[in-house]
Amino acid sequence: MTIPTSTIDKMKSVKSAWDKAPAGPKKDAALTHYKAAEKAQAAKNDAECLKSLNAATHALA
Repeated sequence: MTIPTSTIDKMKSVKSAWDKAPAGPKKDAALTHYKAAEKAQAAKNDAECLKSLNAATHALA
């Protein structure tokens, strides 16, 4: 099973948003979620990956 392009695009989008975010607790929380998304992606668990990416996006808001 391959990773859908949408998941890869979302990873890039969240990483870009994280890179631009100012340092602080929101960025730290988002990084935790992003790392969880990377683990889920490595395990080919798209649902968990997207869930973690959405949490990261929410943390940066």
